[in-house]
Amino acid sequence: MAVLTVRNVPDEVHRALRVRAAMHGRSTEAEIREILESVVKPEQRIRMGEALAELGRQLELTNADFAVFDQLRDRTPAEPLRFE
Repeated sequence: MAVLTVRNVPDEVHRALRVRAAMHGRSTEAEIREILESVVKPEQRIRMGEALAELGRQLELTNADFAVFDQLRDRTPAEPLRFE
């Protein structure tokens, strides 16, 4: 697991973190981990597959529409990238 150091945290922010941690029955470090996780991995985050499926429902796309997309798709193999 990674170690993260945060420098120059204002005293009032540190105090607020300690109070918040005590209210939740956690250490300050555990509280900070919880805050970071809730911000970068929220439960309500948008997932790409779900967003695309919802867009298809909103546009009322059918399997026939997807068949047309499949027929029009370029099947030429992609050229590999060159780093020259």
